[in-house]
Amino acid sequence: MAANISSAITAILSVTLVLGIMIFVHEWGHFMAAKLAGVRVDVFSFGFGPRLLGVKRGDTDYRLSALPFGGYVRMAGDNPVEERTGADYEFLSKPRWVRVLIACAGPAMNLLLAFVIFWGIFWIVGTPSEDYLRTPAQVAAIQQTTDAQTLANASGIAAGDQIVAVNGKKTPTWEKVYTQVKDLPPGSPIAITVLRNGSEQSLKGIMPAPPATVESLFGYPLLPPVADEVGIGTPADRAGLHDSDKIVSMDGTPIATWGQLVDRIRRSDGHPIHFVVQRGGQNIPIEIAPVQAMGGDGNTVWQVGVSPKIKTDFERQGFFPAAKIAGLQTAVGIKQIGTVLGGLFTGKVKIRELQSVVGIARASGRAAKRGPLDLVFFMAVISLNLGLLNLLPIPILDGGHVLLLTIEGILRRDLSLTVKERFVQVGLVFLLGISAFVIYSDIFKLVQSH
Repeated sequence: MAANISSAITAILSVTLVLGIMIFVHEWGHFMAAKLAGVRVDVFSFGFGPRLLGVKRGDTDYRLSALPFGGYVRMAGDNPVEERTGADYEFLSKPRWVRVLIACAGPAMNLLLAFVIFWGIFWIVGTPSEDYLRTPAQVAAIQQTTDAQTLANASGIAAGDQIVAVNGKKTPTWEKVYTQVKDLPPGSPIAITVLRNGSEQSLKGIMPAPPATVESLFGYPLLPPVADEVGIGTPADRAGLHDSDKIVSMDGTPIATWGQLVDRIRRSDGHPIHFVVQRGGQNIPIEIAPVQAMGGDGNTVWQVGVSPKIKTDFERQGFFPAAKIAGLQTAVGIKQIGTVLGGLFTGKVKIRELQSVVGIARASGRAAKRGPLDLVFFMAVISLNLGLLNLLPIPILDGGHVLLLTIEGILRRDLSLTVKERFVQVGLVFLLGISAFVIYSDIFKLVQSH
C-alpha cells in the first residue's frame, strides 16, 4: 500500500513538473513572438486560476497563479467577442501572416526545447550506446522465420559461433558487424568468417535480398531476456508479467536471448503463448495473448507490450557533434510521432493506444524513478509531442487558428463571428470527446493492471 502511495506521489509530482515546464515554454513562445510583433501582452501567467503573486512591468502582469499546470498568455484584442479599440497593438489588428507566426511560435518553442535538451544530454552526458554492441559478436540463437532459416542454412551459421570477419574485414564486436553490413551496397554478396570450437572457418557466401537484417543474416546477439518495463494495460501487464522478470521459456522452448522472444511473438498469429518466467528464484507460468499494434517501423506487428532491460553506456560528444546528433534525434522523433498520427487515420493505431495525462503521469513517474536523466529525456519527448499535436488543424489548437487564418487569407475577408464560434465549438467537443475516451481508457488500464 505504501509503495503504491509513493508511486502515485512520484507520478503526480513528476507529471506536474514535466507538463508545467512544457506548457510554460509553449506559452513563452507565443509571448516572445507577440512582443516582437508589437502586440501588447496584458498577462503572462505561470499556472492557471487565481493570481497568487506577481509584478507588473510595462503593460504586462507577470504572475504566478494557483494551479501550476503550465501557463497562459493574454494579449490585447485577442478575443473577437470582446470590444476592441482597433489600436495597432491589438492582436486582431495585425496582418494575418503575423498572427500565424504568433500562433506557430508556441509549438516551435517546444520543438526547439526538445532539440536543446537532446543537445545538452549528448554533450554533457553522452550518446547512449547499448552495451552488448561492444561485446564479441557471438551468436546466441538463430532466427526461426522461413526466410531467415534459408539464409542461416545457406551460410551455415550456428548458435555459439563468433563472427570474426565479414567480407574479409575484422568484426571484433557486434557494432562492427552492424557497421560492416550497413556499408555494403544493396544486393552485395556476403562472405562470413566465424570462430567455431577454437578455430576460424570460412562459411559459404550468401546473396541476401532486401530487406534482410543483421539478425536474419547472422542470428541474434546475446541480450538477456529480462523485462525492463511492462506497458500499462498491455497483454503482458494484464497477464501479470512484472518488471525484471526473466523469460525462461515460451511454449516449452528455452529462451536464451531477447531476439527469440520477439521472433516468437511476431510469428504467434495472435495465439496465446505459454511463458515461464523467473521471479524471486521461482519459475512462474504465465499465458499471454499478443495483440496487433504499430511497430517502430510503422508496420503492424504482434506485440505483448514489454521492452528489454538493456545496459547502456554513454559516449560524450563534442559541442558541435552533439548538436548534429541532437538534430537527427529530433528529426527521428518528429517522424515517429508523424507515423503514429498517420496511423490514427489508417487504422494502424487505435485511439485507446494513446495516452492521456493519466498515462503520461504513470510514464513520467517511472522515468523519475529511473533517475533524473531519464526524466529529462522523457521531458524532451513530451515537448516534441506537445509541439506537433498543437500544429494539428483542429479548432482551439494553434494549428486550428492557422487553418482559420489561411481560409480567411484565401477568401480575402474575415469569417463571421458565428462561423468562428461554431468552428471552435466543434473542435472543443471533438477534443473533449477524444480526451474523455483516452482518460477512461488509461484509468481502465490502470485498474486492470492492479
